[in-house]
Amino acid sequence: MTNFPAILARLCGTFGEDRTDFLDSLGDYDLLIIDDLGAERNTEYALEQMFSIIDSRYRSNKPLIVTTNLKLDELKHPPDLAHARIYDRILERCAPILFAGKNFREDNAASTKAVARHIVSADHSKS
Repeated sequence: MTNFPAILARLCGTFGEDRTDFLDSLGDYDLLIIDDLGAERNTEYALEQMFSIIDSRYRSNKPLIVTTNLKLDELKHPPDLAHARIYDRILERCAPILFAGKNFREDNAASTKAVARHIVSADHSKS
């Protein structure tokens, strides 16, 4: 399991055969899970790498799970041809499933803020 920003960061430091080996390794897994599609920067380079990875997985017919905060309508109606080529392959190989539960990060953030308030107020009472 990985995400595209992590893949892109790894690719930035590799060249030649190391780069090819890394990209090929993503196709070796029985299951590849790519988290948070759409969080990466939309550069031409990022789109090329994303297409390469998705297309490789698509052609190998190996399972792929992609998570994203993009709406299904955004995947079905991409802003340009580069995104369309990627999203079409994802939609053909992956069954869209909507998870519409509560955002646990909001609860975690509220808890973190409460702890911080307690620490700050305790520090002020000691001064």
